[in-house]
Amino acid sequence: MPNKNHSRLIGRTFIGRGPVLRSLLLFLFTFILAGISVSPLAGNDKWVQPERSALEKTPDAMPFYPSRASTQGRHLTPEMFDSAETCRGCHQEIYRQWQGSAMAQAWIDPIYQALLQRASEATDAKVDNFCIGCHSPIGMTAYNTTPADFRKPFTPPGVSCEVCHNISAVSGNDNGAYVLTPSDNGKRVKFGPHRDAPSPYHESNYSELLTKSEFCAVCHNVSHPFNSTPIERTYDEWSESAYNEQGIQCQDCHMTPGPGVTINPGKSAPMGKQRDHIASHHFTGGNVTLHKHFGQPEMAERARNMLRSAATIEVLTPKQSLLGGELATIKVKVSNVGAGHKIPTGFPEGREMWVDFKVTDSRGNLIYRSGAIRNGQTESGTRNFKVYLGDKHNDVVELNVWEVDRVLADTRILPKGYAIVDYTFTIPTGIQGPLLLNADLNYWPFSQKLVDELLGPGKIEVEVVRMTSVTQSLAVQLQLAQKQ
Repeated sequence: MPNKNHSRLIGRTFIGRGPVLRSLLLFLFTFILAGISVSPLAGNDKWVQPERSALEKTPDAMPFYPSRASTQGRHLTPEMFDSAETCRGCHQEIYRQWQGSAMAQAWIDPIYQALLQRASEATDAKVDNFCIGCHSPIGMTAYNTTPADFRKPFTPPGVSCEVCHNISAVSGNDNGAYVLTPSDNGKRVKFGPHRDAPSPYHESNYSELLTKSEFCAVCHNVSHPFNSTPIERTYDEWSESAYNEQGIQCQDCHMTPGPGVTINPGKSAPMGKQRDHIASHHFTGGNVTLHKHFGQPEMAERARNMLRSAATIEVLTPKQSLLGGELATIKVKVSNVGAGHKIPTGFPEGREMWVDFKVTDSRGNLIYRSGAIRNGQTESGTRNFKVYLGDKHNDVVELNVWEVDRVLADTRILPKGYAIVDYTFTIPTGIQGPLLLNADLNYWPFSQKLVDELLGPGKIEVEVVRMTSVTQSLAVQLQLAQKQ
């Protein structure tokens, strides 16, 4: 999308029950609520709980700046942490699930590595801890990991068992604000969601935090580390939704065997207690391409199923008769029915959902199309759902996220919300009906153009997932003059 054309994004999508004006007001009101200004002259004090100024007044509040991670003032060493393979000794099934997850690949994800390399070079390593703090918490706190480790045989752990089960608290809602506290008193202490989980290897401490969305917030809310622009807001999107009001946590969807499955009876270890529900550690998301890259067909299909459960699409049939030679306007409604956050969510430079809308005649000839992929990206004019970030010059930032200074537009769909997009085209004169309308709702975690730019052409093929589709037949009447 051309950098200067972001203004056309606002006003072409109907959100909720209101028209364009309501969409614009909602967009501006969201900024007001979040304490964010679109003005380049605005201050940059805000982070999400607490503010930057409060942190700066606290000695040693950010020992891994600009990551907000902390260790209660302790110096951590690799020996304080077990490997995931050690955990596998008792938790075989949980280990198997985790091993195929995006969490396990958080450090070796090639898109992440390529972006961090670029960001590190462009900022003189100023953002290194900011990124590493969530992609390899143990690497940052115990190994002093840097992007140079990408080129070494040593591979620090990604988001492993020892990360989540050694977090004792959080100090905020974004930018890696976890408190990592491994024990070194001889017997390891692990935090978990059960009060009655004795282990012959480690002590087990109950932590309600592990069952709450606030636990996920620390790495799934991301603010620009130096100007506080909201980059990712998955936790905030959930916290302002009906799902939060109903007590449905992130774990209730992403730590279950699949969409709609709420009960998963079993044991977390062979010698463990039989329970009504054991949390799945697949951590299923929507990145099919990543799982295919790592040769994980089961996880790729889980991701497809998650995406297919998120939305519905329908054609809103016009009331007027369709006549050859005249303009027709068709409205398509896309609803977020299954995601507890906006769709899409996360990584803004890549995540894109869009409608591929096609009209064909009774012989299969294409009359109109909007939403095709051209040169590795969706074509101009595509009705898509996406965040558009901008730099200080108001130009769209398509890759260099460290240059982000503001949010230009957000056309994504709220939890339990919907959007209506429209298509106007000319019905050919003398056409024989009926017309066939087809609308596919598609998704990719990043465009092929972005992947090719980061890794080189042909390195990874991005899969476009068809989340859902609708087909509808519409009759076409000949004009009176044609009938005579």
